Amino acid sequence: MNEILNVVLLGIIEGITEFLPISSTGHLLIAEQWLGARSDLFNIAIQAGAILAVCLIYRQRLWQLATNLGDPAQRDYAAKLALAFGITAVLGLALAKSGFKLPTAVTPVAWALVIGGVWILLAERWVANRPEAAAIAWHTAALVGLLQVVAGVFPGTSRSAATIFVALLAGTTSRAAATEFAFLVGIPTMFAASGYELYKNLRHDGAHEDWSLLGIAFAVSCITAFVAVKWLLGYIRTHTFTPFAWYRIALGLALLLGLPAAA
Repeated sequence: MNEILNVVLLGIIEGITEFLPISSTGHLLIAEQWLGARSDLFNIAIQAGAILAVCLIYRQRLWQLATNLGDPAQRDYAAKLALAFGITAVLGLALAKSGFKLPTAVTPVAWALVIGGVWILLAERWVANRPEAAAIAWHTAALVGLLQVVAGVFPGTSRSAATIFVALLAGTTSRAAATEFAFLVGIPTMFAASGYELYKNLRHDGAHEDWSLLGIAFAVSCITAFVAVKWLLGYIRTHTFTPFAWYRIALGLALLLGLPAAA
C-alpha cells in the first residue's frame, strides 16, 4: 500500500511540474529522497503521461497541422517543430550512446533552480519592453531544440522553462506562442525518450520493473498534468511567469542552505 501511495505522489508531482517552468525532474529527484528512487524508465514514462495530457489539450491544433500541410503557414510551422525535435533527437541520442546518467545529488538541482529563476526574470524583463510578436523564427526553433537537451542534462533546469524562455529571448515575445511551440515540440521529444527507454528495458528483460505501479503513476501524471496545463494556459493570458521564477529561487536557496533534502 505504501508503494502505491508513493507512486501516486510521484505521479502528482510529475503532472504538476512537467509543464510549469519549475522542473519536473528536479522535483522528482528531491521527492525520491523520501519516496524512494525509481528507474530511468519510470521517470521518463510518467513524463510521457504528462505529454499525453498535452496531446489531448492540443488535439485540435495537432489535427490542424496534420491535415493542412498544403497551407504554407502550417507547413512552415510543422517544419520548425521538426527541426527542433531533430536537433534534440540527434544530440539526445549521442548523449545516451555516451553512457550519460542524470546526477542524483540535490545540490546541482538547487543551483539549476536558482539559475533558471534568474533566467525567467531576465526573459520577462526583456519581453516587457518589446511589442508582442507571435512568429517562431527558424533560429528560435533551433534554439528550442538545443535547450531541450540542455534541460535534460541539468536536472532542475526545466524543459518547459528552458524552451519557453529561449523562445521569448530569441524574439517570440508572445508568451502564448512561445508556450504552445515549447509544448508541441515536447510531444515527440518525450514520447521518443519514453520509447527508447522502453526498448532498452525490454531488451534487458524488463524483469525489474513493476509495470502495475508504473501504469498507476502514468495515469495519475496524465490526469494531473491535464488540469495543470489547462490552468497554466488560462493563467498566462493575463499574468507573467515571474511568480514561478521567485518560487524556483526560493526553493533552490532553501536547498542550498541545508534543508534535509540537500544532505
